[in-house]
Parts: sequence; structure tokens; C-alpha cells
Amino acid sequence: MCGIVGYIGNREALPILLKGLKRLEYRGYDSAGVALNNGGIKIFKCQGKVADLENHIGTQNASGSIGMGHTRWATHGVPNDINAHPHSSQKGHFTLIHNGIIENYAELKSKLQHRGYEFKSDTDTEVLVNLIEYIYLKGNITPEIAIRLALSKVEGAYGLVILCDKEPETIFAARKGSPLVIGVGDNEYFLASDATPIVEYTKSVIYLNDNDVAVIKKNELKLKNIKNDILTPKIQKLDLELGQIDKNGFDHFMLKEIYEQPKSILDTYRGRINTNSNELTLGGLYDILPKIEHARRIIIIGCGTSWHAGMVGEYLIEELARIPVEVEYASEFRYRNPILYKDDIVIAISQSGETADTLAAIKMAKEAGATVLGICNVVGSSIPRETDGGVYTHAGPEIGVASTKAFTAQVTVLTMIAILLGRRRKTVDDNLYSSLINGLLALPEKIEEVLKSNDIIKEVSSHFYEATNCLYLGRGYLFPVALEGALKLKEISYIHAEGYPAAEMKHGPIALIDEKMPVIVIATKDSSYDKVVSNIQEVKARKGIVLAIVTKGDTVIKNMADYVIEIPETPEQLSALLSVIPLQLLSYHIAIMRGCNVDQPRNLAKSVTVE
Repeated sequence: MCGIVGYIGNREALPILLKGLKRLEYRGYDSAGVALNNGGIKIFKCQGKVADLENHIGTQNASGSIGMGHTRWATHGVPNDINAHPHSSQKGHFTLIHNGIIENYAELKSKLQHRGYEFKSDTDTEVLVNLIEYIYLKGNITPEIAIRLALSKVEGAYGLVILCDKEPETIFAARKGSPLVIGVGDNEYFLASDATPIVEYTKSVIYLNDNDVAVIKKNELKLKNIKNDILTPKIQKLDLELGQIDKNGFDHFMLKEIYEQPKSILDTYRGRINTNSNELTLGGLYDILPKIEHARRIIIIGCGTSWHAGMVGEYLIEELARIPVEVEYASEFRYRNPILYKDDIVIAISQSGETADTLAAIKMAKEAGATVLGICNVVGSSIPRETDGGVYTHAGPEIGVASTKAFTAQVTVLTMIAILLGRRRKTVDDNLYSSLINGLLALPEKIEEVLKSNDIIKEVSSHFYEATNCLYLGRGYLFPVALEGALKLKEISYIHAEGYPAAEMKHGPIALIDEKMPVIVIATKDSSYDKVVSNIQEVKARKGIVLAIVTKGDTVIKNMADYVIEIPETPEQLSALLSVIPLQLLSYHIAIMRGCNVDQPRNLAKSVTVE
């Protein structure tokens, strides 16, 4: 992985490729490159950013109306010029860019070496491009057939764009497990790993499915699968505007997306809550609601921030609907041979809808006969296509690598699912139902109020940015928020941080507390409030520095903590949605003060499409 752009048409390809790669910089990468076909394939690539690639190209001749570009996040081989994409085959007949991992590359490489192939890079991608060439030359077949035959021999995931010197008017694309979208223009086509580089040119797109192979000319697209079955492309309309992927005056995408949360939460429940009758409807679950309602067990799977959202969902569903819930890391779930029943409901959560481990876990759950639902932000992505039903979050594009508005949108969806199930199972009475619905409707305004504390949070951040470790504590619904707050700090400021249930502090972490250890406590007024007060006293008795997130008007903790950030009162079941906002801002300001790149933190990618 990480970013792919391609173009075939009548325009100069290079400006389109470079602009597209810049649109994809949010995904995280360590090198960049382009290949252009103009009477011969020319490759320009280097370690570093897209700006470094532009400088590398300089005034060299890089014309051509067919081309492809790539930003690489290193998997096989260190970041350097040689390992950067694109890669060419030994005799130069094929050039390709690749997102994903070829798992059996070592075996294939050994066989090719015995047949005289030499390798310049450490990548699995170079093995694949040489395999295609070997099959092409040995079989005296067309490039298309060679590509399909080669892909039938590889194991793993790929999103590919391929050029062939013998077919200079054609660009090939293929997908298995790694997203690829084709934009349809007027006698031109655009390719990308997601829609952000395409929206500027067309709203008509084709999402490739696993094992699809596209053969594209300027005025023609043929879609087949690896077995050579002809497929009918399904053209969809993008629900995405160019302005949504710009910073719109903010210094960073992350800050913009933090401030978008009142709108993203509103958009997530808009049309699903009737503000006149307070009736709640989730159309994506309509056909399978009876099955969910009578489920013996719900399993929620996700990775990273989505896993934290799933933990909030566990607390919500168990309290409101009284259905047992387990929350699993998708990466562990798929490998530990879990026990699955045919009446299990599996809820898969992913911002991108392309998370490799989550997709693999979905397939395993479906093979076991479970009903699988998706909670996803990207329309047309793989998870909505693989699941039996689900709910889109409607958070809008999230460009910052560190997820913010996706988390609150996911929790909003899980809250609605829990309320709806509780209502149908008669475990939520009228008073609680009204309280929760009204609480959801009030959230955008309350988040706006929290955002007005940005200057206060920035000032507090100035006391923490030199820390080397931080401890985050919370109870109940606020424990997953502690985990999420710690993750945000780690991701973008590179400060080591850990989240714990507040009561677990005495079972180990309390040994770390001294006058140099900041402890962030989420301590809003809820059923665990008195217990959290005791935990804060324990920290202060050991000279710990306490920053507390409290309910507005709190005086008890305010007199104990070193720093306090207030948030409005809200029902306990919705407290995660408010209390996480100041933690997002805290991480942002600390990272800025430390000189970190908050939108592109080191070593991270926005969408983890490889294992």
C-alpha cells in the first residue's frame, strides 16, 4: 500500500497524477513515483514526499496521456528510491504499481531466479511484475491473459495498475482485497485507491470487486474476472464534493474534522430520527431487525479506533437491549478459531470499509453462517458490499490519519442501534427513550459548546507537551474514551500513553505515578462519579498531575485536580460522545507544540488494507 492514481485519456497525465497523489497524502507514505507511457514507458520515483518527486522530475520530459502514480507505505523492503513504485519487469515489457501484499512472493521469487530473473528491489511487487512477464513471454500470449494467469498464481492482496510496452494505448487494473475505483469521464478514465483524486474530474465511478480485471482504453472499458468471465460494470454516483477534501481555512485536516463533529453527528442521525415524533428508524437494518432483536449474542469487530467505538457499543447494547455482546479485535478474531453460531450477529466497524483484517473476519463469520452487519463511512466500499445489512455513518471524508469524527459517528450509530433494539425488546421504557433521543438531538449544540473551550485546552496542553508518558483513566462508558484518548496522543504526538479502567490503576499503573506523570481522568457526573473521585485522591496522594474532564458546574473535582476542562451535562449513555472531544483537541495541540505532523503521523496509514 498505500496510494494509487492512474489516468488514460487526451489530457497530459502528469499534472493529474501529481495532484491525485497529493490528495492521497493523508493515507501515509514514505516514497512516491509515476510512470508515463508515451512511445515508451518512463519512470520517475524517489524516497520522500510528492514534493520531492516533483523536484526529482524537474524539467525532464514527462509528457504522455497515459500514466500511473503511487505513494508507498513500506511493507517488504525499507523506504528508499529502489523500493519505491512503479516497478518494471526485467525485460521492461510490464510496469506496475501495487497496493497490498503478495504472501507467496518468496516461493515465486525463487522459481523466477532459477529461470534467470534478477531482482533489484526487496519488494514483493517486483516479483509480481516479473511473474507476469515470464508468463507472457513463455506462453506467447496477450498481456491481458498473462496478467490473469499470473494473478491466479499469487496469494495475498492487491490493487494493481499495469502498463505494457506492447499495448501503449491500454492500461490494466486488477483488485483483490485492496480497494480500487475507476472514474468514468468523456473518452477518459481515472483510477485511484479511493475516490478523493477522482471527484475533481467525474462523479461517475466503478468500484472493482475482488478478482476483477479491467482493460481500459481511452474510449472503452472491458471488465472481466480472473477466469475470463465478462462482467457488466456497475456505474455509481459519488456522494462527495471537492470542498469536503480541502482544509477550508483550518491549519490541519485533523482540526477541521474535530470541528466538523457537530455536523457529522447531525448528518448521521438526520433522516433516522423524526424530530416531530422522536421515532427512530434505521432503514439499512429493516429486513434483519427481527433476527437482531432475538439474537443470543452480538459480536462487534473492529481495529484501532473502531474497536474503541465497539466497546462503547457493547456497554450500550448490553444496558439498553440486554443482549450479550463481545468486542473483538478483527486481527485476533480471524486467527483464533472463535466459536460462532448461526444465530450470532456480527457487527463490523470500519471507517474506510476496506480494513483488511475486518474484511477477512467478515468472510469467516459469513462462512460460519452468522449474520453480519456493517457500520461504515465510505459508500461503495468493500464492507457494505460484503455484509447482510448495515448503517452508513455519513461523517463525510476523513482525511486526517488520526480518526476523530469517524469515532463519534460510529458511536452515534451504535447508540441508535442500542436504543432501537431496547425499544423493540421493551427493555427501554418511555422516559429513558425520550431522554436518549432528546440527548442525541442536543449533541451537536453541546459539542459546539465544548469546542468553544479550545483556547483553554490549548493552554492546558502547554503544561503537558514535554511529557514522556501519560495515563488515561475512566469508568463505564468512559473507559473506552480513556483508551481512545490515549491512542490519539500516541498516534500524533509520539508520547507513550495508556488507557485504563480507573479501578485497575491500583493493579499496576499506580506504580508509575509521580510528580512527572500526567494523569488524564474522564470524570463526568455519572453512576461511577464517587469512585472516580476516590481514584483522583489516590493519584494526588502520590503527587500525580491530574487533568480532569468534568461536568460543567462540578466543584468537588475542580478543587482536587490541577487542571479541569468542563463539558455540558448529558445522559450517561451519551457521555462518550461529549467527553472525547476535549481529548482530541488536547492531543492535537500537544502534537503541534511538539512539532509533529498531525495529519500524516510517522509510520501510520489511514486505511490499513494489508495484514
